Amino acid sequence: MSETAERVVSTIQHPAHVHFFRNAIGELEDRGYDVHVFAREKDLVRDLLEAYDIEYRTLAAEPGNLYELAKVQAKYEYEVIRRTRELEPAALMAIAEPSITHASRVSGGRSVLFTDTEHATVQNLLAFPFSDVICTPDSFRDDLGSNHVRYSGYHELAYLHPDRFSPDPTVLDRIGADADETLVVLRLVSWTAAHDVGKDGLQEVEPLVERLEAAGCRVVISAEAALPPSLADREVSVPPHRIHDLLSHADLLIGESGTMTIESALLGTPAMFVSPFSAGVLTELEDRYGLVFSRSETETPADLSRLATTIVAADPAIWQRRRRALLEEKIDTTAFIVHAVEQVIDA
Repeated sequence: MSETAERVVSTIQHPAHVHFFRNAIGELEDRGYDVHVFAREKDLVRDLLEAYDIEYRTLAAEPGNLYELAKVQAKYEYEVIRRTRELEPAALMAIAEPSITHASRVSGGRSVLFTDTEHATVQNLLAFPFSDVICTPDSFRDDLGSNHVRYSGYHELAYLHPDRFSPDPTVLDRIGADADETLVVLRLVSWTAAHDVGKDGLQEVEPLVERLEAAGCRVVISAEAALPPSLADREVSVPPHRIHDLLSHADLLIGESGTMTIESALLGTPAMFVSPFSAGVLTELEDRYGLVFSRSETETPADLSRLATTIVAADPAIWQRRRRALLEEKIDTTAFIVHAVEQVIDA
């Protein structure tokens, strides 16, 4: 890499950020930019970065609980600012992260912030006032001012657009599933993010699994926290970078994760989102495209399993038609990311 190459800094704080930026990082490097990736420990971040062969530097450990979050964030921000000041990048990009916008002010670079989460109020409050450009899907509910740029897409189309992703059916062999089984993926989150304080998800997981299995479904579970012994044998055993192959071949996702709900819908697998949260993206996927079904975390296992069995009994062609309609109206988000970064560099 030439010493005169324009530098770009990207930060990664969540596994979803790896997916969002990985293709853009590759394209920016192919165009001659010198990209530096800073990460913090979070669930599967390290595994994903290494699976996609992305060079990175870890700047902070994962907090053990919500009370440690502020201390870890302070250390992380200090390291981001210190290292960014040394690099003097032309552009800095991140997902809803205050550190990168603050670092841009002391490094001379311009920040491009991406977000699709209206309810991440603390992060947004700390980051938005310092951002040069804030990019959101056009379904984002809030107006963020004169530097707000909307695009016709979703974060997840940066890596799940058909031009970027082709599902591998051998994932079914890995979990010992048959193609004709009714496969339900259950996604459980740890509820340790800053915007999760005081919130909770599915209340009765074991009765829900029992009802789904009694209805003839094969249930596999992807969980951020440890499962109870009664459910441990259902935990999914695929590498983290292959979870999208699994979602693509499932018949239904039931999950507490907004990101995985969106991913499932974009792959043509209907998703039940069980959470106290909502977002403009999820509302659009439900109301406009009919690929998401939002339900309250207080609903009973009987109610949830009743809806689930109705969904999996429907003709699968319905979901594929709805997916095609969506893709006709949405863009390849990676192309937008690269364009947004180059625009701030050239400004």
